[in-house]
Amino acid sequence: MDVARPRSGIIRRWKTAWASRNNVKMFVIAAFLAVAFSLFLFSGKQRSLGQSSDGCVFPAIFNFGDSNSDTGGKSAAFHRIPFPNGNTFFRKPAGRYCDGKVIIDFIAEKLGLPYLSPYLDSIGANFRHGANFATGGSTIQPVDARISKLGFSPISLNIQLLQFEQFKERVTELYKEGVDSNIKGRLPIPDYFSQALYTFDIGQNDLSAALKSMTEKQAMESVPGIINQLAQAVKRLHQQGAKTFWIHNTGPIGCLPAQIVDYPPQTENVDQNGCIRSQNEIAEEFNRQLKDRISQLRLQLPDAVLIYVDIYSAKYSLISEAKKHGFSNPLKYCCGHYRDSLCWRKKIVNGTENLRTSCSNSSAYISWDGIHYSHAANQWVANKVVNGLLSDPPTPLTEACRIPLHP
Repeated sequence: MDVARPRSGIIRRWKTAWASRNNVKMFVIAAFLAVAFSLFLFSGKQRSLGQSSDGCVFPAIFNFGDSNSDTGGKSAAFHRIPFPNGNTFFRKPAGRYCDGKVIIDFIAEKLGLPYLSPYLDSIGANFRHGANFATGGSTIQPVDARISKLGFSPISLNIQLLQFEQFKERVTELYKEGVDSNIKGRLPIPDYFSQALYTFDIGQNDLSAALKSMTEKQAMESVPGIINQLAQAVKRLHQQGAKTFWIHNTGPIGCLPAQIVDYPPQTENVDQNGCIRSQNEIAEEFNRQLKDRISQLRLQLPDAVLIYVDIYSAKYSLISEAKKHGFSNPLKYCCGHYRDSLCWRKKIVNGTENLRTSCSNSSAYISWDGIHYSHAANQWVANKVVNGLLSDPPTPLTEACRIPLHP
């Protein structure tokens, strides 16, 4: 018995040690599984934002522009854009000069992000995944007496930049002050500002204002100054921490039905699609200089990614092959009667206030109201540009965070 006791004690101690090692082993396994599960949930959350596991993750978009990408800025600042705008997708006025979505909406969808709230909207806005500073009628150039007299928006690009800078500063302050989580939940995390995609869709109104107030030769000569101001805006945002830029060129302004009504072209000034040749040449020169300037900016901002997006080619291709893609005459439009009453304006008829009605099938029209593209056309153009085939360098939207090896 006395001999067996030590052996029995050893066995007990051995069993205890073995059990302890098993407990440690089980604990390690459990911890590993917990970490793995957390990583799985995190990756799932990231994928839910719309990017593939090997693509770029943009937690937010900050957009600057005019009515081509306005999601309610001008509507919030001045007057609500009335029905039938918004009737195709939103089934109500949605702050867009369109029957449905504009191109920035499709970009947000592609990235798995919610539609951008306009910065100026005080009702129901959520800026967690970015903000839209675009407003209808905005120009790259600061508004002077000439531009103001023509009725363009006072919220030009320089004002939009001031709004962004204040927005960023105040968000940072609120996070430092430790404000209520409900408020934080509607604001971007401060790190998002350096990780976000910065988009530009502006310049059409600068050309339109030039054509309304000067000769075509003078309009052409004004382009370098306009491009310089856009380049300065990019630099200013870069100083604020922006790294990734997705910059649209301007579309074929000479193909807008409203332009053709305002400037009936002579036979020698009409291209094969019925567009005003000389006006499109001004737009093409604007785009050429913009592309060159972006190339220069890549050298000046080597840590930034600058993607030049050829919206012009996408839109002109659609206009050239309208019937092939299921659209009717590209020089007609769906809503309103230009000059008599635009789609978004009210008209008094026999003492009664009426809104303009739209056509029965807006999806058959490229132009919604003579100036802006329809939901269907915006979707077609967006699908053409997000894959990167019309970009310089050729870069899909979901890969736009990567600096090309050979820019």
